[in-house]
Amino acid sequence: MLLTLATRNIWRNKRRTLLTLSAMVVSSSLLMLSLGIFSGMLMDILASATEQYHGHVVVSRSGYQDERDMFLNIADEPQLLARLAASPGVVGASPRLRAFGLLSRGNNTYPAEILGIEPGRERQVTHLDHKLIAGSYLPDDAGRQVVIGRGLAEKLGATPGDEVVFVTQAADGSIGNDLLTVSGIFETGDAGHDNALVMAELAWLQEVMVLPGRLHEVALSVADPRLADAAAADLAARLPADFEVLDWGRLLPEMREVIASYDVSRMILVVILYSATGLGILNTFFMSVLERTREFGILMAMGMKPWKLRAMVLLETLVMGLLSLAAGITLGLLLTWYMQAVGIDLSGYLTPVTYAGGTILPRLSAVFEAKNIWVPALILLATCLLAGYLPARRAARLRPVEAIREN
Repeated sequence: MLLTLATRNIWRNKRRTLLTLSAMVVSSSLLMLSLGIFSGMLMDILASATEQYHGHVVVSRSGYQDERDMFLNIADEPQLLARLAASPGVVGASPRLRAFGLLSRGNNTYPAEILGIEPGRERQVTHLDHKLIAGSYLPDDAGRQVVIGRGLAEKLGATPGDEVVFVTQAADGSIGNDLLTVSGIFETGDAGHDNALVMAELAWLQEVMVLPGRLHEVALSVADPRLADAAAADLAARLPADFEVLDWGRLLPEMREVIASYDVSRMILVVILYSATGLGILNTFFMSVLERTREFGILMAMGMKPWKLRAMVLLETLVMGLLSLAAGITLGLLLTWYMQAVGIDLSGYLTPVTYAGGTILPRLSAVFEAKNIWVPALILLATCLLAGYLPARRAARLRPVEAIREN
């Protein structure tokens, strides 16, 4: 009976009910969309930091990531690579050798970082092959072919097919140098990489650096980047003591702080939107209770207990919450799907921003995450019940005689 009365009561003033429902639907759907966009921005900046250069987890000799000492290297052993690739959660492993030197073309000479890779394995860890703007990515037998960043290519005046000269100091003290052919040009939006990074074949760089069969690191990709710390801890426990295993959070501590601040930003957004919604619900039901004071007095005079009256008003808020939730989730899912499939391109108005080792791209896109749906849903129901409690409490404390005399 209480549910029937509550359902009828919310439609007694259709205009006010529809306005309140509209506010609840809009706030819940916009919150779901906003959280989806937040997640999209978070995934973009995390992917730009880890999937364009570092990887999710990096295995190297202790101290190498801090010092970049060429002699802090590890053996290029197939057993080690197979062991790392077979670790729980790991979906890709790429051996690397790193060198620093000068890249020249004509009268133009600029410092560069040469990253020696096995192209097939590197595709499992990073996605620079998706960032090409000219030419082609390195083939498996790249030889003396390289791909370079757009900024570096512009400084050198190089295009795909052009030859450049690389000079560096080798491990034996000699001067390592060779003539290279530009295979492709990439653009990540990160000025540090676009202006200095060069990708070359691992075997070629080992020869030039006089480091045969040696690596500086093995970059790993894991199925869930947010669990990279657990994967790193598991690997560290199973590798020799002189190995260092770092997840992206330790490689990029500023990025870890960005991730941590995400939950705070999300909570602030929830509080702002639902505070306004809660005030609207509170106003609606206070007005409803005031208008029905005589009705409540009659019901109590007929024997309705105060707790039942309180329950009836709370049921009215719950029914409105469930109705708005059904519509809000539907609209929120549709908006999130649209932003995921289409998004909004802002490249005509904004440029990429590099921050904390990642790049915030000039676009808005959304990502589906379960918590972006159930968190707004549960908080909306809690807000409805909380906003309906005060009007329900007032109705339950009415005295029948005084309520019946109320105009």
